[in-house]
Amino acid sequence: MTTPPQQQSDPAQPPIDLFCGWPNPALLPAPELLRSAATVLTTPSIARPALQYGPDEGYGPLREHIAQWLESFYRPSQPISPGRICITGGASQNLACVLAVFTDPVYTREVWMVDPTYYLAGRIVEDAGFAGRIHGVPEDGEGIDLSVLERGLRTAEDRALREGNIKPVYKPDRPWRKIYKYVIYAVPTFANPSSKIMSLARREQLVRLARQFDALLVTDDVYDFLQWSASPGSKLTQSDRACLPRLVDVDRYLDGGPADEWGHAISNGSFSKLLGPGARTGWAEATEKLAYGISQAGSSRSGGAPSQLCSTFIDQLIPSGYLSTWIYDVLQPAYASRYHALLAGIREHLVPLGVTIHSAQEFTVGGYFIWISLPLPLLAEEVVSAAQQRENLRLASGTLFAVGSPQPPSDRFAGCVRLCFAWEETRHLGEGMRRLARVLRHLLEKDRS
Repeated sequence: MTTPPQQQSDPAQPPIDLFCGWPNPALLPAPELLRSAATVLTTPSIARPALQYGPDEGYGPLREHIAQWLESFYRPSQPISPGRICITGGASQNLACVLAVFTDPVYTREVWMVDPTYYLAGRIVEDAGFAGRIHGVPEDGEGIDLSVLERGLRTAEDRALREGNIKPVYKPDRPWRKIYKYVIYAVPTFANPSSKIMSLARREQLVRLARQFDALLVTDDVYDFLQWSASPGSKLTQSDRACLPRLVDVDRYLDGGPADEWGHAISNGSFSKLLGPGARTGWAEATEKLAYGISQAGSSRSGGAPSQLCSTFIDQLIPSGYLSTWIYDVLQPAYASRYHALLAGIREHLVPLGVTIHSAQEFTVGGYFIWISLPLPLLAEEVVSAAQQRENLRLASGTLFAVGSPQPPSDRFAGCVRLCFAWEETRHLGEGMRRLARVLRHLLEKDRS
């Protein structure tokens, strides 16, 4: 989730919102969900369980159909069993559950996040008791910088051994959980905010490092299906196949498979970017042991699986083929059009002013965002403020995505801006870049005077 779109503040200058990370309302399949809901609620054999507390692991048919659907897209080395799937209340809710079940506020030494990161994930980690122990790992051309991460892990491990931190303090042994020493959070494909794709070699190295230090890799794989060609007007040869294996897939095949029955990776999936955030329905995939452990979070044991009713609605859309058709025939072309319109506007209006594009890939692109650097000496927060005041244009300052922001303040991304193309209509994106260019010219002239 991100901050909601703002209302119009200047009637003479209609707002353009390139901050809001929401899907455009035209890309929400309300009619089909209505038909699904009608089918569910008028079929007693489905409606009765749909309106009750669901099983902890989630609605059985949906788990089965998600497993088949993911298998057709990711083509893993082994089949995906329904036992590897746990239905969640979305990626954010599940991150909170994972931290509640598989970490101990003392024994779990630190949480590492790719920097820049999805900025609201930090709040979830902090709520789990890790304030002051959340560390950023920079990205390079292939993704997460493993040399920085490994040095940090070794330092933390040495300190834990000196302090005698060798077993969980607050979490007693339970058959459904394992307490990990570290958590590493990333968005490996079309990252928020940088839109980078972590290379396969880097993914394999990261899994090996997680096994070495007994770290749990939690990845938000929420943009994977939203991919298209980097060349305008061209189509990917295999738009119905993932561009790379997820970390949870790598953990299955690498060096003979998982180090133990729990494994070291969880894939966080969500229907928020595919069918609508309001559905509050997602899934986690991991080893069967780990997936079951997620379902044993106290909130699920008390209330049953999250989103039981919505799960039954969504389940109608998968075996019929509607979900895949919606993604490949509607979402991918719509977002591709928006992406290329925004990129063309950046190149036409901003690049001549010294703006640098960081998130353009050579062949496959996707997700929701484009990450840019401003020309020196401009600062993102100044640009964001001026854009709102002068042009009714809403942007996201790069400082928002620094791990640890806003406490302590960080200048790591002080010259960066995230632009989201998902919310606005395509026709507004070029105009947004014209407005931003006016802001940049004004501030550059002001600086020179």
